[in-house]
Amino acid sequence: MEGIQVSVSKTGSQNNISVIKVGGYIDTTTSAELERSLDRLLRAGHYNIVVDLGNVDYISSAGWGIFISEIKGIREKSGDLKLANMIPDVYEVFELLEFHYILKAFDSTAEAVKDFEKDLFSSGSSRPQEEFLKEESSEEKSGGGEKSETPSSIPSPFGETKSLSLQDRIRKAVLEKPDASLLEIKNELNTEKYGFTKIGIFPLWRELGKLRLRSKKKRIAFFKQNAFSK
Repeated sequence: MEGIQVSVSKTGSQNNISVIKVGGYIDTTTSAELERSLDRLLRAGHYNIVVDLGNVDYISSAGWGIFISEIKGIREKSGDLKLANMIPDVYEVFELLEFHYILKAFDSTAEAVKDFEKDLFSSGSSRPQEEFLKEESSEEKSGGGEKSETPSSIPSPFGETKSLSLQDRIRKAVLEKPDASLLEIKNELNTEKYGFTKIGIFPLWRELGKLRLRSKKKRIAFFKQNAFSK
C-alpha cells in the first residue's frame, strides 16, 4: 500500500459537478486528506459530488464513515454524493455493509455524472434514500432517537421487550431474522412487538457498529453463535 492520492476536477454540462478522484487506500492514516478535499468543496458551496474510487484498493470503516457522515448535510443542501468505479473487492464490502441503501454507486464516473444531470434537469425526481434522511432528521428534532434509549419510556404490551435496552432490542431483532437488511431491522423495531421503537437508518447503523453487527455476514455469524451455543 502506498498511501492516498486525491485530485478534484469539474465536469457536467454546466461545469457544476465536482469529481474527487482517489487512489491508493483509505484508512485512519490517510482518510484526513480525502476529508479535507471534501470539506473544501462543501465550504465553497459545491454539493454535487462524484467520488471516483477506481484506483482505490481498500476502504476501512474510517473511510466509509466520511461518506456516511457527510451525506445527510449534502442532501439537505439539495446536493448528493455518488460513488463510482469501485473495484470488486471494495464493492463487495460496500454491499456487505449495506451502504447501497444510503449511497448510490455507478460502474463509471460518466454514469454517475449522467445521473446527476438527470436529477438536476428533472423536476420532481426523488432519491430512494431520502426517506431515511427525513426520518432521521425528524427524530433528532423531536428527540425520538434519545427516548428510544430508555426502555421505560416506550409503551409496549410485551413486558419482556419493554424491559430491554435499545441495543438488546436490536440484538433480539437480529437473532430473529439474521439475514434482514438495515431497512428491515429498522421496520421490525418499529412494531408493537418491539414497543414501536423508532430509530433512523443512520442511528441504527451506528448502534450496529457498537455491537459489531454492521454487516449481514456478522449478523448471521452472531445468530449461529447464539443458536448453537445453547
